[in-house]
Amino acid sequence: MHLRSFLSFLFMTYGLASGSNSHESAWNGHVSPGSDVPGRFYPYYVPPGAKSYDSSSPLIRYSGHWMDSYSVQFVDRTLRWTSAPRASASLTFTGTGIEWFGNMDRMHGVARVYIDGKRDRDVNAWSRSSHKQQRLYWKFGLPNGKHTIKIVNTAHGHGRRGHAVIDVDAFVVTQGPGPQTKQEAFVMNTLERPSGSSTEGSSWRMTQQGSTGVAAMQLAIISSSHALIIDKVEHNPLTVDGHPAWAALYNLKTHAVRPLRVGSNSFCAGGSFLGNGTLVNVGGNPVVEDHTSAADFGDVDGLQAIRLFHPCLSESAGECEIYEDHARVRMTSPRWYPTVLRISDGSAMVIGGSKKGGWINNATVNNPTVEYWPPKSIHGSKGLSIPLPFLMDTLNSNLFPIAFALPDDRIFMAANRDAMIYSWRDNKEQRLPQLPNGVRITYPMAGTSLLLPLSPSNDYTPEVLLCGGSTIDDQKASYEISSQDSASNQCSRMVLSDDGIAAGWEVELLPEARVMPDAVLLPTGQILIVNGGGTGMAGYGNVIDRVGQSNADNPILSPVLYDPAAPKGQRFSSAGMPSSLIPRLYHSVATLTPSGDIMIAGSNPNLDRSEIAYGTEYRVEWIAPPYMSQARPRIMNHPAKLDFGVHIELGLQLAVGTGQAIEVALMDLGFVTHGVHANSRLVRLTASLQNDGKTLTVIGPPNAKVYPPGPGFIYVLVDGVPSAGVQIMVGDGTGPEVDHEAWDNLLRKTAVDQYEASRKHTGKRKQD
Repeated sequence: MHLRSFLSFLFMTYGLASGSNSHESAWNGHVSPGSDVPGRFYPYYVPPGAKSYDSSSPLIRYSGHWMDSYSVQFVDRTLRWTSAPRASASLTFTGTGIEWFGNMDRMHGVARVYIDGKRDRDVNAWSRSSHKQQRLYWKFGLPNGKHTIKIVNTAHGHGRRGHAVIDVDAFVVTQGPGPQTKQEAFVMNTLERPSGSSTEGSSWRMTQQGSTGVAAMQLAIISSSHALIIDKVEHNPLTVDGHPAWAALYNLKTHAVRPLRVGSNSFCAGGSFLGNGTLVNVGGNPVVEDHTSAADFGDVDGLQAIRLFHPCLSESAGECEIYEDHARVRMTSPRWYPTVLRISDGSAMVIGGSKKGGWINNATVNNPTVEYWPPKSIHGSKGLSIPLPFLMDTLNSNLFPIAFALPDDRIFMAANRDAMIYSWRDNKEQRLPQLPNGVRITYPMAGTSLLLPLSPSNDYTPEVLLCGGSTIDDQKASYEISSQDSASNQCSRMVLSDDGIAAGWEVELLPEARVMPDAVLLPTGQILIVNGGGTGMAGYGNVIDRVGQSNADNPILSPVLYDPAAPKGQRFSSAGMPSSLIPRLYHSVATLTPSGDIMIAGSNPNLDRSEIAYGTEYRVEWIAPPYMSQARPRIMNHPAKLDFGVHIELGLQLAVGTGQAIEVALMDLGFVTHGVHANSRLVRLTASLQNDGKTLTVIGPPNAKVYPPGPGFIYVLVDGVPSAGVQIMVGDGTGPEVDHEAWDNLLRKTAVDQYEASRKHTGKRKQD
């Protein structure tokens, strides 16, 4: 039975709907850590760097008839409400953001919100159930200065006219940053450059538009119209079911954001698409006391979680939800910081990680194994984990190992300073030469990496590129490491053939040292390197000389372009590159989009949402390469599937005056988190233009080793200028087979949240 039909069986048999109802038990009477008494959850939160004004503040001006209520369920026990039409409340504040908190129930209705005298939007506070201290409105990214928010009651509600209520429980103001320290002064001085600045004559462009609503720790393009964003459990401004959202769908065309339900903590999880287009998101962490986030959220354990997001291709994405059911769908063991890779049979290989949250890995918590989802009966595992000596030998900095599926059906892996090729079918390791000059490239000394474009012109010979990282000794104690320790500017490149391995690593130098960068593969085969810091390392709250909680400093605000086809010494270019205004450090992401530009989001080196230096970042930036403003070809029509070795036809519209030099790039845009772009892939396809000049014949990749079956995007390049990408399913779209014996054995031999269960039996609490 194939995976999709088996999951449908689960839904019908157990009465499970897409978008599990687990959030009901978690939030309608959730239990806070250390307590056995269910309590109410209130989203009201004042992050570091913000200031709260409750409803009784003399700075809030009320117009019309308002009444006071008093209860322990209100902020500072006070609330002011009105049912009078056109009654208003306003607050003049100095800062860069404003949030309005109030109540929601069947009596509440619509308020009209104005910012600085201009109507911003209407807010509907009607709800079928009652929720207290809700974030009803938020606006960030205002120019640092004086602003006024005004809320006007329309008195219209759900079937009501003239009687609906609005209320004010509190306003929270995000105060503007001031250069208080050396590190903050560096950032502020750097950010004085105008947005999108670039050298004269440059055609690269950078714009800032949109807000993710949840911090963008994980990012995947799911369709031509939407990106999936996943965060950890924390106080994001976007809400769902009366609590902060930790995942969202971002509309790439309208910049609208829709919250998604997540039932467990996806903190530092990994992800991959399967062969049928289903996205799996695995692992995470509990939320315990104040060590991974605020204690408000209780212990929502995600260590063994598998979250499923089924193919969602509609323009509205209204039917898309994340599904969880840990009783039936879970991993064999806890994993925090795992890497997930789609392999040639369309299944997911889950690699490494830690058995609990922490910082630098160690032998006590290391999970030096691989497992598969759906589970496999392979190497005697019967669906359970398989030990991997490589992940024992690469301690301590070996979390989020780098991995790529190679065209010979083996797996390239790199962790710490080491690399190997793993044959997953016969469970054998081939160790490769160690990375030069003591550079470490996996968390927390995080670099970035890519599998370079695969082409039939050299029989798809693979080559890897690893850039950035750090030479800091991973045996050092945190108090011996500084946020000012220099990152590495090394890029290491190797051809993974017998001759290439014998020749060893070829070393090049980035124009600037970077830790935590992102490498984005373009349809042209070039690579854009963005994000990261010049000093320190990944994580927060660990080293000395931190900036806020950030372990890293000196953000790199300008991208650099790398051309792997250029001669050595001529591959890096910063000419004409626009500079950003936004530091992107820990928990930043970047990806190519179907349109061909680059989406950049995230940065949150903090325990929870914060508005201090290097605070939580929700703004989205877009980098447009020069080809975005050139005459571009257009794919007019295409089939839904591209099978291996099969001819298909694309309807093509050539731009006026363009030539006939045509290439086709089949790309996996990957699942991006922590600088890992494990499934990112570009395969050149054989193509020919027919005599009508409008039909392009394309041959699918030769087999599932060259391009593992699953979703992809096709870009057509004419004279080096790419079209927008169109989504296509590579393979037959059926997904991986389900091994029922392996799955049943996994369920028999493992328990739900088993690490948490063992912890509770011993009476110990985690100190993450």
